[in-house]
Amino acid sequence: MSELRISENSSSEEILPFAKMVHELFSLPVTMRSKNKKGVRIENGKVVDKDYTGPVLEEVLQKNRVIHTIPTAGIYKGIPVVVTPIHGRDGHTIAALGIVDVVCTIDLASVFGNYPQIVRQVEESKKR
Repeated sequence: MSELRISENSSSEEILPFAKMVHELFSLPVTMRSKNKKGVRIENGKVVDKDYTGPVLEEVLQKNRVIHTIPTAGIYKGIPVVVTPIHGRDGHTIAALGIVDVVCTIDLASVFGNYPQIVRQVEESKKR
């Protein structure tokens, strides 16, 4: 039986499958670390660092909350990121996972301005 488990002491190898999953879902740079060990950084389908931590990952582990920010230091300095804590069964933070926050860089008005037209196109294609 295969299974995946992470804990506050998980190594970069142990958290890698979780980070890869998020990276493959969103095709965005992903960082992840456990509470007590450094983790991974994945970009463009490749693991580029297996001993990674960053200032926002550290802050999330300390504050135990989601943080949307533009880092002033580190690899992603000047790039919007969002980082979330991962909680264990007991509710304590065991890891942190981050991605580049593309929502901050998108002109939502222009994207959703086309939304009614897209819905109409989908509805029309269903009728065919």
